[in-house]
Amino acid sequence: MSRSFDVIVLGAGMVGVSVAVHLQSRGRAVALVDRKPAGSETSMGNGGLIQREGVVPYPFPREPSRLLRYARNNAPELRYHPRDLPRMASFLWNYWRNSAPTRHRRIARLYEPLIRHCVEEHRALATPAGALDLLRPSGWMRIYRSAAALEAELREMRRSADEFGVAYEGLDAAALERSEPALRRGLAGAVRYLDPMACSDPQALVQAYADYFARLGGSLLRGDASTLREAWSVRCEHGEIEAAEAVVALGPWAQPLTRRLGLKLPLAVKRGYNMHYTLPADGALRQPVLDAERGYLLAPMRRGLRLTTGAELAHLDAAPTPRQLDAVEPFARELLPLGRRLDEQPWMGQRPCTPDMMPLIGPAPRLRGLWLAHGHAHHGFTLGPVTGRLLAEMMCGQPTFVDPAPYAPARFA
Repeated sequence: MSRSFDVIVLGAGMVGVSVAVHLQSRGRAVALVDRKPAGSETSMGNGGLIQREGVVPYPFPREPSRLLRYARNNAPELRYHPRDLPRMASFLWNYWRNSAPTRHRRIARLYEPLIRHCVEEHRALATPAGALDLLRPSGWMRIYRSAAALEAELREMRRSADEFGVAYEGLDAAALERSEPALRRGLAGAVRYLDPMACSDPQALVQAYADYFARLGGSLLRGDASTLREAWSVRCEHGEIEAAEAVVALGPWAQPLTRRLGLKLPLAVKRGYNMHYTLPADGALRQPVLDAERGYLLAPMRRGLRLTTGAELAHLDAAPTPRQLDAVEPFARELLPLGRRLDEQPWMGQRPCTPDMMPLIGPAPRLRGLWLAHGHAHHGFTLGPVTGRLLAEMMCGQPTFVDPAPYAPARFA
């Protein structure tokens, strides 16, 4: 006999857990279903940043010199699987078109209302979840090796500060040395973003939100999202469950399911890798640091110093190829005295990306009772609680604190 709920949420990453919490707190009976414990996939291995400054989505490169550089497939910040490019051609073409300066700035204006609320919405969940100790208001910084690259970023930040209220400060070489004395000397400077928070254990934060969901009366169930059937049921470890509504919050694994249900929504994957390292006592970082001209991030975590790579374009099911990690590790060791590797194998995560750089949040086209919450690209960890609140308000017929129209899945229908 099936168990009945009001809503089934598929996917227990940061986005799915946040959706489940917000729905359960509004009186819905929610089942949160995943094949693994909460936060075990993409939400586990990111840089741990809640990026209030991330108003402008990452565009597709358009300068001929950069395109030629990336075509060689040896840039440390971007790699691709040549055999997968034909399947991604339509996505990449539309991503390139949407990255034209005028379109890209228009997209940033539509995207900014989500990013604007990310810090306060994380605090609103972390406080009752008892997880504020995992968050620190340290900000983070991009470091630059050349003065020209630093000045270009400062120009962009002046524009973002004027248009979107992004708080930042520029650091020259001496100020950078005072801020992060463990870094090697001879850098040009940095741009420090003041409002973001950093998380010392991203998976633990997702798990804390999931525990809070359970304390609210929600049900965490082990199950297989691919068994979803209209209208709406899923097979779980101890039997089938059903609900009038379902939410697909499966990140990169959403597309195989939505395609089976007849939805043609564009989604591609940007993969990334990480590794943890020990540090000598005098080699600690005070905040996450991105080496902007080499394409990797160093973030202090509970487990050690986490080195995360840039993007790798590949099919969802392609085998891991952590060559990017091997390529950037020497740069990181030059920047900071990294110790030994702590992980047996590099971790790999997959970011779900749409060609207009905005997530899919809202009702699924033509499928009554099905809702979507995925496609957040680099900002799933940042935007989980914002997405959770927005979707819950929509599903419960409440006034929404952000206009959901720009993120409606129907824009691709």
